[in-house]
Parts: sequence; C-alpha cells; structure tokens
Amino acid sequence: MARNKESLVLLLDVGPSMHHVLPDVEKICSILVQKKLIYGWSDDVGVVLFGTDETNNDLEKEVGGYEYIMVLCGISIVNKNLSGILQNLPRGNAPGDFLDAIVVGMDLLIRKFGPTNRGKMRICLITGAQNPTKEPYEGTKEDQVSIISEQLKSHGIKLDCIITRIQSGLADQEAVAENDSLLFSFSNKGKAKVTFLTQRVALLGALRTRNISAVTVFRGDFELSSTMKIKIWVYKKTSEERFPTLKKYSDKAPGSDRFATHEVKLDYEYKSIEDPNKIIPPEQRIRGYRYGPQIIPVSSDEWEAVKFRPEKSVKLLGFTDASNIHRHYFLKDVYSFIPEPGNKKAAIAVSSIARAMRETEKVAILRCVWRQGQGSVTVGVLTPNLSSQETMPDSFYFNVLPFAEDVREFQFPSFSGFPTSWLPNEQQQEAADNLVKSLDLAPEGRGEMLMPDLTPNPVLERFFRFLELKSTNPDTEVPPLDPTLREITEPDPDLLSSNKSLLNDFRLLFDIKRRPKWKDSKRSADENPEIKIGDKSPVREFEAMMGHVNGSDSAVGGIRSMKIYVHDLLENSYEGDAYPKAMDCLLALRKACVLEQEPKEFNQFLREIFDRWKATDLRSFLELLASKNISLISKTESPASDASDEEARSFLIKAEAFSQ
Repeated sequence: MARNKESLVLLLDVGPSMHHVLPDVEKICSILVQKKLIYGWSDDVGVVLFGTDETNNDLEKEVGGYEYIMVLCGISIVNKNLSGILQNLPRGNAPGDFLDAIVVGMDLLIRKFGPTNRGKMRICLITGAQNPTKEPYEGTKEDQVSIISEQLKSHGIKLDCIITRIQSGLADQEAVAENDSLLFSFSNKGKAKVTFLTQRVALLGALRTRNISAVTVFRGDFELSSTMKIKIWVYKKTSEERFPTLKKYSDKAPGSDRFATHEVKLDYEYKSIEDPNKIIPPEQRIRGYRYGPQIIPVSSDEWEAVKFRPEKSVKLLGFTDASNIHRHYFLKDVYSFIPEPGNKKAAIAVSSIARAMRETEKVAILRCVWRQGQGSVTVGVLTPNLSSQETMPDSFYFNVLPFAEDVREFQFPSFSGFPTSWLPNEQQQEAADNLVKSLDLAPEGRGEMLMPDLTPNPVLERFFRFLELKSTNPDTEVPPLDPTLREITEPDPDLLSSNKSLLNDFRLLFDIKRRPKWKDSKRSADENPEIKIGDKSPVREFEAMMGHVNGSDSAVGGIRSMKIYVHDLLENSYEGDAYPKAMDCLLALRKACVLEQEPKEFNQFLREIFDRWKATDLRSFLELLASKNISLISKTESPASDASDEEARSFLIKAEAFSQ
C-alpha cells in the first residue's frame, strides 16, 4: 500500500440548518475529489449523509436506530463520477445527529479494513451542529463520546470536525452549547480536530484535501557543546503548495494500445561547431564558467574537489535578543524542532531551554547541515514554541537567516529631504490613519477575516475546477471567477460600503496626478522588443544599434532604450557603484543625439535627471556631471536643439552649485 494512501469517509449534514451552506459544501467536496484524482488517485473515499429523509445504513438494518442517515457512496477508489455526485447533494428535512453519523462512518471503515490500514483512515464531519443529539440508551452523551473516542483510538482512525456557523435563521442555543461541549470533549481527548467557521471563504480552506505524511529532515543530536547534546527530530512546518507537475504528452500512440503512457521523452545531442555532423559523447564534454570575457573549463573531478562537504549536524552558535532578529530576515520554509519521541530526558531538556528563552526574550542561532554530504550550510534562528496542552511537549520553530550575499539593501531618500509641499499635513495624516484603522481585517468583536490556515489559494482552486471541466469537455472555456474565490482576491464590498465616507475624505484631501513620463519611454521600448540594451557592454551595444538604424523611428527607439538603461542604473545604484557606467552611457547617448539630430531627447532627459534627483542622495552624480562638463546640447552643436548656448552654460553652473 502506498505510504500516503488515505481512506476517507465524508460525513455531510444535509438537514434544514445546512441548506444555506450546502452549495459551498458541494464545492469543497468536489474539489477534494478533483485533487485526489491528481495527487492521490489510489485513495479510498466514501460518503455518508445525515439529516436525510431516508435511512440507508447497515447499522440501522442490523441493530436499529441510526435513523435519517444514508450511505450515499460506499468506500471505494476515488473516481471522476464521485465529483459529479457530490455536486448534487440531496436536501433533507430531518434533524441531523452527528454522533450517530460518526458511528456509522466508523463502522464503514472497520467493516472495510478491519485491523489493517491503521493511521491511514480518516473521518471528516461537516455540520452546523445546531440540532439536539439523541439521548443514548445507556449512560450519558459524555459517556458516548468517550466510547467513540476509544474506538477511534483502537482502530487508528482520525476525526476532523468542521463546524459551520454561517448563520441563517435562529438556532436552538441550548442545543448548540451542548453540541459544542461534546465536540470539545472529542478534542480534549486528543481524538479529533475541531474547527469552527463563521465565513464562507474559511469553509473552502478548512477541508484538508491532501494527505501529506510527516517526514523528518533531520534526526540526531542538537549540539549545545561538545559534551552536551539533546536528541531531536526536525520536520518541515510549512511548504509552498505548487501546481501539479505538467508534462508533455503525445497523441501519436495508437488508440488500441491500452498501456500507452503518451509521455514525450526528450533526448539532447551535442555537436561540434567545426563538424556539425559529429556528435560529442559525454566523456568529451566539460562544463565552463564565465570569468569576464573568458570561459573557464572546470572538470567534474575539479568541481567535486572544491565542493564544501560539512558533516551532518545541528550546532548551537549562541543566543541573542529576540529584538535583534527581524521578521523580514526569514527565508524559505519554517521547520519544527521537537524532542525525540518517547525520550523523556530530551523532552525535559528542550522544555527547560524553550521556557528560559521565553522568559529572557532570547532566540538561538544555529548552524544546520540536514544530510551527510549536503554541500551547503544553513544558519537560522530558533524560537521557543511553548505548548498549551499537557500531552504535547514544548518545541522550537526554526527559520533560515540570510548570509551577507543574500541581503538586499535598498536606499530610499529620507522624507526630510523633500520639499514641505510634498509632505502630508495634519488633516491628510489623520485621514490616512482613519483609513488604515477602518479597513482592519480583524475588527473588534468580529472574527479575523482571511485567516492564513483557512484561506485557500484562489489560483490553485480555480485551476482544479477548470481541470475537472476540461476532463469532460476538452473545448470548454475558462469559467468566470467563482464568487467565493472573488472574496479572497477583491476587497470586501461590505467593508468598503461601511467606510465609504472615510474613503471619500481621503480621496478629496489628495491631488491625483499622472506619474512621470518614465513609464511612457519604457512602454516604447517594450513595444519594440528588438530594442534592448544589455548589461554586459551597454555602450558597445548602443553604438552598434545606432549604426544599424534605418530611420528616425529606429533612432528614437534606440535612444529611449539607452535612457531607460541609464535611469535604471541610477535608480538601483548603491553608494555610487553604478555612477561610472552611467556616465559612460550618458556620454554615448549625448554623442548619438547630436549625430542623429535628436538633441531634444537628450536635453529633456538631462533636465529630468536634475529635477528628479537634485534633492536626493544622487547629488554626487550631479557633481560628477559638472566635473565632466556634461551639459545640454546647445544650438551651436545641433540647430534642432531647444537650448541656447547661454542656457547650456547656466545649466552647468546650476549643477555645480547644487552639488556643493
């Protein structure tokens, strides 16, 4: 049996209290099947409905009771037809008893698998839990919960409870309170995960559709020193969910071949430049690395010799104040450090360190090599994660930190250097403050909107729905965005309407103006993809480009492309590192504008540089301009110029004065 294979029974409440959310339940259950057809096509799925008008289950036939519960689909390997069945669930008129439904679902799994398949069976209950449950023949309802919990444990069955509280009409509050108590009893006994939902969007993300087994990335010693070590296991806590792998397929295989995979296999051949008909075998090929204009060959033996091969280990480098590690330093995925299961000494050691770190507001810096011969070292920060449950030990979260080469420093001008007219006044600042406060996604007295662990990726969800349509009709059009997914990607209309006055106040207090014309120039280059300046030899490429122009339009396109390149150099310069290259490019641009009789293009660009950056940290570049005597193109140099000789001289003087 596959390691990740899962046997799942869906328990769906279709009673009157659920009618208003059943369309959403149909969607998430249908998507579950669609995902399993991609990721878990060997999984087993069964569907049980409760709150139905009819009764159809084995327990009712054999022992009686368990009314208004219907086995819609027995447990079988997931198939495409199941998705269609789940999209058209019947609406029942009877009150649903979720305790009876859990027993029926558990009975289905036990009958199907017996003592096998432990740990790979799951029951997912979706209900509003608003109807009273029946009194048991013996004992209390709490006793019934205890018995069910023991049965779940003994057979290795997991229970997920999704409780929808998207209200429609009045509910029996006494029954709701009692049901919540019973559900919390399941959770407290450690036999179930209970999730309460108040939003339709959260319902889409609450149903776990993909069974991913927990796999350790490291098992070994956490070395605090050469003589002090703690046994730990490390798991990945989060990982980005990506699109399923898309492969190329061919329709050339005969239709009668049942075993054809239709996969396309690619073979690459390397041929000699001197003799294109000669194929170079692998033993005669070598990798090369660019070093300036040269290509330096490095053999596989040499590459293996220079590789860094650290030993597998997790070592403590030291502790630091938590305030020294900022959230934006974190890279990649999050890892979870737990003490070795069953090792009490390790659990006590981890707990004592975690609690001491929390009390002193410290974090630990670690050096990690997850596998032997990994070839790279990870440095990260360890933060304590104290457990709120007695049965769950304390642990740590681990985040990867950047090395010096990974850090990106962006230099932005200070607000203090801007003119007063550019700064917000008190009224504008107050309007901005009110706007930010009013659009809070976690308002007081209301549940948080778009919670990360309950908000699905709308791009993936839409892809799976389209794939299901495509499987039945290859020519189907892409459907419009589902209204529920639209709630994730667009602002909440209720939130906007309730704060309309604040939005209007904000809009009226700020002048709306067009952005500078840099984008217009860039758009011209984008519309002519053949006009581009590379980063390797920009002046040489520009001169070659201008030497092959075949008209004024081509010349202007090349000039604008160079203007964009210079602009990007100045915009991304760090402590003036790009100034020499930008100056060389500017000189080449000036020369080309004179030769091509396009002086206005250069003059406009030079004025924009001066006006845009004269009050920023590019003053040193303006000083360099003045030292090189680079000024406007005057009418003496080009009759088509819009600058007189006096204006060109005064511009140079102005640049010198501003640079001081």
